[in-house]
Amino acid sequence: MSSLPSGTHKARKRFGQNFLQNQMIIHQIVEAICPKKNEHLIEIGPGQGALTQPLLDAAEHLDVVEIDRDLVQQLKMQFAAKPGLKIYEGDALKFDFSTLKKDEKPLRLVGNLPYNISTPLLFHLLRFTPLIQDMHFMLQKEVADRLTAQQSEKNYGRLSIMTQYHCATEMMFYVGPEAFHPQPKVESAIVRLIPYRKPPFHCVSLARLEKIVCQAFSQRRKTLRKSLRHIISADELIRLDIDPGLRPENLSVKQFVIIANSCT
Repeated sequence: MSSLPSGTHKARKRFGQNFLQNQMIIHQIVEAICPKKNEHLIEIGPGQGALTQPLLDAAEHLDVVEIDRDLVQQLKMQFAAKPGLKIYEGDALKFDFSTLKKDEKPLRLVGNLPYNISTPLLFHLLRFTPLIQDMHFMLQKEVADRLTAQQSEKNYGRLSIMTQYHCATEMMFYVGPEAFHPQPKVESAIVRLIPYRKPPFHCVSLARLEKIVCQAFSQRRKTLRKSLRHIISADELIRLDIDPGLRPENLSVKQFVIIANSCT
């Protein structure tokens, strides 16, 4: 994200860098987040600080996680007079976000997530949902559509189900390529994820749920009878009031949890 003079830092493809520079979009994002003083905000991938400045102005304290060491140095110089900013150099995919929890305040996560790692990063962040109040992310529109897709829609899949088990999801607004430098070849979107304090459906084993969902969608064109035959029989699915002739995208989150809970 860019607030420094153009040319100060060359975007690196290996980090999936596209810096946000449209001030109207930045204002919309900050307005959607509505940061307040004394909240614990964490920005993932601050880049050149386009969102960092308004977030820090509103909250007064901000933790950021940045993998690019050159940008870390730029941020240190840019915000040298802002003691409320703490910069952590590291890979968000491997970062233990629980180490940032210092008191009773829940974490509020924000970020323009690199397109090349957004899906594995989202799965990583789901591990920390008990500590998180909400998450606002800029994502590739395709990923945002998958996050918010509902049962039987074409984008509904593994990411939809596992995210929606943990969080209420909401599409906020779309962002065109022209809002970035360099311009990506895809549209982007802002999504809001609000972790449930108590999931609507209790799953005995999240690892088992993940395995079943992964197996089902690895062969998404096949019926449950075929894709899950090594995990659960068609007769058992019928006993659970689930039609084995359905495809995985036709099942709700609740139904996947029912299957997982039956496979003890």
